[in-house]
Amino acid sequence: MKKNSIKDYSNVTNFEQLLDAEYGELGTPKRTEFQRQAQMWIIAEMVKEERKKAKLSQEQLAKKIGTQKSYISRIERASSDIQLSTLFKIFEEGLGLKFNFTVSHT
Repeated sequence: MKKNSIKDYSNVTNFEQLLDAEYGELGTPKRTEFQRQAQMWIIAEMVKEERKKAKLSQEQLAKKIGTQKSYISRIERASSDIQLSTLFKIFEEGLGLKFNFTVSHT
């Protein structure tokens, strides 16, 4: 029988330490995957929020950029990898927004 393990957070005093306790330190495979998933979720929420602000359905946005509603839906659920060119299309062609991003060292 598998025993439930309860993690000890008594020494956790900030969010970074909580992430370390849950997902490992920066650079570990589990932490890297968590960060990738978190970033995908942020992008998904941004697409969904801006689409709604533009009063567009997923189908209307898909038509504007030449893709399928199901692909927009997968993007908004963070369940599909997205190419950078598609992200630019969504924001710039589909939603009429300027899209910028920053690359930084971790």
